[in-house]
Amino acid sequence: MNTNPKFAVFASGNGSNFQAIADAIGDGILQAEIVLVVSDKPQAYVIERARSMGVASFSFIPSEFDSKQLYEQMLKEKLQELGIDWIVLAGYMRLIGPVLLTAYEKRIVNIHPSVLPAFPGKDAIGQTMAAGAETAGVTVHYVDAGMDTGMIITQQSFAVLERGREEVEQQIHQIERELYPAALQQLFDQ
Repeated sequence: MNTNPKFAVFASGNGSNFQAIADAIGDGILQAEIVLVVSDKPQAYVIERARSMGVASFSFIPSEFDSKQLYEQMLKEKLQELGIDWIVLAGYMRLIGPVLLTAYEKRIVNIHPSVLPAFPGKDAIGQTMAAGAETAGVTVHYVDAGMDTGMIITQQSFAVLERGREEVEQQIHQIERELYPAALQQLFDQ
């Protein structure tokens, strides 16, 4: 009998973090099951990645709902029908609202490309570079009602030095690919 945690990955774009998590499962690094990929952008490449890996996907258009509460209620019902234990955000560019926060309290996790609390929100790498920060990095944190304000689970940083944005971004992506699956396994083992 499979007792591995079941989770949904929420993503809005390319799906590189979804791919890293799926690869970690395939390599036996992460003992869990991705049951569903959810995207708020039907054309997002993450849907194609999921399809090619045989992972079910679901997309929706938020503007087709009268409120965030209504689309989150729909998502909650779908997740509960599938027996989802956790929600893992991987480039999902929407704040999670009260419906999902209540249903999945302390079971929604996000990865962010900065050393929080510095540079929350969109384009954290651009914010880091524009500020001339000495360090950059990655944070895995629980999701709460704020923007990247949830309790920090783990972080990893590195010195920016004289690197340009592209090099910093590559380093961040490399860290994300290793840090997120390891952090998820640690959470799932608790």
